[in-house]
Amino acid sequence: MQVDAALVLFCVWLAGAAGKMVQSRGYKLETYKQSRSRRDTRMDGAGGGGGGAGGGHKSGSPIYKRSPDMTKSPMTKSEQLLRIDDHDFTMRPAFGGPPIPVGVDVQVESLDTISEVDMDFTMTLYLRHYWKDERLSFPSTNNQSMTFDSRLVKKIWVPDMFFVHSKRSFIHDTTTDNVMLRVYPDGNVLYSLRVTVTAMCNMDLSRFPLDTQTCSLEIESYAYTDDDLMLYWKKGNESLNTDDRISLSQFLIQKFHTTTKLAFYSSTGWYNRLYIHFTLRRHIFFFLLQTYFPATLMVMLSWVSFWIDRRAVPARVPLGITTVLTMSTIITGVNASMPRVSYIKAVDIYLWVSFVFVFLSVIEYAAVNYLSTVQERKERKLRERLPCTCGIGNPDDMMIDPQITGYGSMDVNTTGNYGMPENGGRQERILAQVALNDPQIAGQVKPSRGYVNIWIDTHAIDKYSRVVFPGAYILFNIIYWSIYS
Repeated sequence: MQVDAALVLFCVWLAGAAGKMVQSRGYKLETYKQSRSRRDTRMDGAGGGGGGAGGGHKSGSPIYKRSPDMTKSPMTKSEQLLRIDDHDFTMRPAFGGPPIPVGVDVQVESLDTISEVDMDFTMTLYLRHYWKDERLSFPSTNNQSMTFDSRLVKKIWVPDMFFVHSKRSFIHDTTTDNVMLRVYPDGNVLYSLRVTVTAMCNMDLSRFPLDTQTCSLEIESYAYTDDDLMLYWKKGNESLNTDDRISLSQFLIQKFHTTTKLAFYSSTGWYNRLYIHFTLRRHIFFFLLQTYFPATLMVMLSWVSFWIDRRAVPARVPLGITTVLTMSTIITGVNASMPRVSYIKAVDIYLWVSFVFVFLSVIEYAAVNYLSTVQERKERKLRERLPCTCGIGNPDDMMIDPQITGYGSMDVNTTGNYGMPENGGRQERILAQVALNDPQIAGQVKPSRGYVNIWIDTHAIDKYSRVVFPGAYILFNIIYWSIYS
């Protein structure tokens, strides 16, 4: 019995301890709820004070106080605000009505390369379009615009512009697509993109390298004729802006200007086309150093042979051949960097005329050498036909009988210098005069009577060439530069 009583008392004690623990937990939970309720009450009181000062909880919020515009609300999606799903943007704005005007302006960032071989140029520019699409209008209290990137461009209507006669073009995509779309509350749209385009440029190289080239970049709608889309320069000629730092190595950019024309296609109709014209003048100094000066020096070098003795064949022949080969190398080098056009360029005229002058200097020495050979051959034949002149010694010690020669008593130096440049030729000349005036031997040398008349002083050819060649080349340069400069 005592054991049973002890167990009962132990159970009662455990039950009492458990009840105290439950009561303690409930008290702590109630205390937490009361404290949180009091904290919320204090926050509501503070909010109420702000509402009394600012006109309510929402008006006291920093976001709504700074910008109550619904377009800036993070809770409103741009596509819902623009009602993109409510319209068919595959159709142009105001479809079925008058053509939609699309204004264009261009900012030229750089003019990269001009290629004469490929007949093209490469340009990087900012192309901007302006039009109005009432389907994109949205409510706004402060007339603030919304700006988007290329992701929204794919969901709305934009003008389908392309570059006529372009070979390659691309929109820059680093780090993302360089495309901007800005929409205003009244539906006006600005669409801008950064493009690099390589387009054709039909160059006239007849005055190269003293030429001036005009190239054009043409912009046109691909699908919409002038009945659906009216393309125009937004600010006239001021719609084209250029960077002041644009420069080219071989060209000087003289001016940029714009025009507008209509282009007709027999299958589709009339289209508005915008033109960007730019005029380039080539720098001549590079070609003066690389082409004109070397060619002129080669021509002047060929004239050196006129001052070299005609009997110095190893000196005159290599000089002429060297100048001819050098001119050929210059002509080949210039033509290698130029397109194969079917007409003559200005540089071709200069180089080929210079080549002719160098070639004629070689021909001049060939003529001098040939005439000298002919002269020596005829002197040799005449010497063989004359009677024996063994008794004639030094011509300077000989007196000619006036009855034979008809010259009377005179110094041999006077007769010997007639048309004879060398001392050896002087003796042969005297013998020829004696033979022609002796009636006894005149019949023997009658076939050689014309020998005196055909004498040619080969030194005179070089002497005249020293004046004729430089004078003719200077005259050519005066005419050339007066025409092409």
